Amino acid sequence: MTFYEAVGGEPTFRKLVDEFYAGVAGDPRLRPMYPEEDLGPAAERLRLFLEQYWGGPKTYSDQRGHPRLRMRHAPFAVTPAARDAWITHMRAAVASLALPQDLNDQLWEYLEHAANFMVNSFDE
Repeated sequence: MTFYEAVGGEPTFRKLVDEFYAGVAGDPRLRPMYPEEDLGPAAERLRLFLEQYWGGPKTYSDQRGHPRLRMRHAPFAVTPAARDAWITHMRAAVASLALPQDLNDQLWEYLEHAANFMVNSFDE
């Protein structure tokens, strides 16, 4: 069984991403990083990426190719403060899932690592 299946598949990842973007929508540090007026397209991209990463459908790569996460985020100053804001909203989103501890820990370890990896500027 993949992690994707173990956590409940698409509905779980949809909830995770919806909860995360609910926080981003009102965050003055993060919201400007999403140029689209509607956060829906960004939420869809994140959900598809996470589903694929965790063993779900390959829709993300079929639609967008290789993730190239750092390259796709290069136009934005991802500072330690932006990372911390991202982590705050993602931590709340993960908590909303009420996953078994081992699955929660596995998901959180990846997300925290990914957040740290995305930092590309130290100019606040």
